Amino acid sequence: MLNTHHSRLHRFAAARFSPEGEFGLHLTVGVFMLLAAMAVFGRLAGAVVAGAPITQTDLEVANWLHQHARQGGLLRDFLLLVTHIHSTPGMLTLTAIAGIWLYKRGHRYWILALLASVPGGMLLNVGLKHTFERARPHFEEPILTLSTYSFPSGHAMASTVFYGLLACYAARYARGWWGRVLPFVLAGAMIFTVAFSRMYLGAHYLSDVLAAFAEGCGWLAICIPAAATLNRRRAARQRREEGSAPPQEISKEP
Repeated sequence: MLNTHHSRLHRFAAARFSPEGEFGLHLTVGVFMLLAAMAVFGRLAGAVVAGAPITQTDLEVANWLHQHARQGGLLRDFLLLVTHIHSTPGMLTLTAIAGIWLYKRGHRYWILALLASVPGGMLLNVGLKHTFERARPHFEEPILTLSTYSFPSGHAMASTVFYGLLACYAARYARGWWGRVLPFVLAGAMIFTVAFSRMYLGAHYLSDVLAAFAEGCGWLAICIPAAATLNRRRAARQRREEGSAPPQEISKEP
């Protein structure tokens, strides 16, 4: 009896770490990533609501950046361009372009992951903003004036899920370790630039963008494994149907 129970546990654990299984390694990694992201987001949200020391750091960083941003220059112009490109219309346009490209390559389940990640993540972010209702940074001479809430940053969240998903896609089909690492380095650089633009232009606090990054990672940990699981289950069902079909029917498949 003990040996049977041990054997079942061993099979269950092996299945959770199998790269080929329907509910294998991809889902296990996603669960761990989701739990970690939820823990980080929860700590940040709790600190903001309670007025913890990080909120004082938020004010100091925001004031320091605003003093430099008021001077104008090429950096401010560049970051204004970045922040406008990654606005809601800009992100939906980028998502549409990426979706068309994925469709032409025949990677349908990645399209599902893209649509769930970006538009779905943006809706999630709006819900969280209205849950916490944190006011945006306030300055006597603001660069950007926005009437929406601040926590968490929508720009930072949308860029995290968009570039994070593209990095996962590129790494999935890359050859060699460098080809798997470089997409995440580039995605991280883009996400940092977008997040920094929001702080530099006075639209968000530091904790806003950190929470958005955690939110985006957690949402990706749901969307990508879910789409991959659906795709693997569909492929497994097709294999079972082909295996149970009469030989003459199988031979007719293209």
